[in-house]
Amino acid sequence: MPESYPPAANAPAAAAPATPAVPAAALPGTGTKPRSAVVFGVIALVLIGLNLRAGITGASALLHDLQAVLGYGALVAAVIPSIPTLCFALAGAGTSWLTGRLGVEKAILVALAMLASGLLLRGIPATGMLVAGSVLGMSGLAVCNVAMPSFIREHFAHRTSLMTAVYTVTMTTGATVTAVAVVPLAHALGSPSAAVGAIGITAVAALLGFLPVALHAHRNSPRRPAVRVSPWPLLRTRKGLLLTVIFTLQALLAYALLSWFPYMLTTMGMSASDSGLMFGLMQLVSVPAGMVLIAIGSRPRMLRPTFYLVSVTMVAGLVLLLVLPVGLAAVPAALLGFGLGIFPLVMVMISRSGASTAETTALSTLAQSTGYLLATAGPFGMGLLHSATGGWTLPLLLLLGLALAQIVVAHLITGRAMTNAVGRK
Repeated sequence: MPESYPPAANAPAAAAPATPAVPAAALPGTGTKPRSAVVFGVIALVLIGLNLRAGITGASALLHDLQAVLGYGALVAAVIPSIPTLCFALAGAGTSWLTGRLGVEKAILVALAMLASGLLLRGIPATGMLVAGSVLGMSGLAVCNVAMPSFIREHFAHRTSLMTAVYTVTMTTGATVTAVAVVPLAHALGSPSAAVGAIGITAVAALLGFLPVALHAHRNSPRRPAVRVSPWPLLRTRKGLLLTVIFTLQALLAYALLSWFPYMLTTMGMSASDSGLMFGLMQLVSVPAGMVLIAIGSRPRMLRPTFYLVSVTMVAGLVLLLVLPVGLAAVPAALLGFGLGIFPLVMVMISRSGASTAETTALSTLAQSTGYLLATAGPFGMGLLHSATGGWTLPLLLLLGLALAQIVVAHLITGRAMTNAVGRK
């Protein structure tokens, strides 16, 4: 049954309902939206998801080749993998303000334009263009990252788990396909820069695919003052603090691995193409893992065991990466891929934790901007420690410590209050 509007507080009970200024079909999140708007919304969600990690994994798989061709030194080599998380933190912090000024849909449209421009700019074979394009593109990604939970809440209010699963599955699918295909593409084009630039074509497609959604929102949304909730006071609440900590830990682990895993295997003696395949395997496993984990975690009293499962699997993957020979890298790659499946669980919790769209945006801004700022230490620290020690033992031991800490936080975040907030939807 479609949602109805409550009558005004002072209206007589028998009075005929007043005609709303904007038809219910135009209001986001209602069950009476036109079918075309729903279809365009799903298409846009899929296209955006395909782009939200492709630009990162594509560059990661070619870091060794890019450094060899462009000739930048160890410091730049450590900085480049850190750009995504740093931009996610700084640009993501302004997303709550941007969505308050423009609305969620227009903010995402601007972000997609930045993403497409930045990724295309990276195709110019110069270190400065690689860095500048990465900053611009990853800043666009930052806004999309923070705004997507609010977009899902506003447009798919009764299907948050399903649409979050679609969003995260397409995100990891895009990352997987890019990680596997970008090295052969670089060989075919004769240039790693051209290959990372070509990833921008899919971002252009996402921009064009999102235009109908943004136009529909612009034409049909009610003209009312934007509501904004400041994210930073929420850090003093248990909900805001735990969401921020769990997001920080999973981001530290994920981006350290996404940034260095193929390079790590290459320096251990594996060929670049095989390293790309192992990287693709890790990403590929994370696709069904996210779906399975959301399905299990949505059941009554299963959220805590699900968080335990995914966190312990991450620990096992890191231990085996330390002790197994590089020829058996497929085993830790599969376990680590399953461990990366924690991201959809955290995003579902964020999408459902706010009392309103504005509060959801604030919680998403808080968790992601703070989390990504701290997570910058992951890829940057991994690069510096590898340069200093000449190996990967110490960096991996530090990641193992973070994975163990994630188990503790997973226990806390799945307490009764947080479970009630998430598990019933």
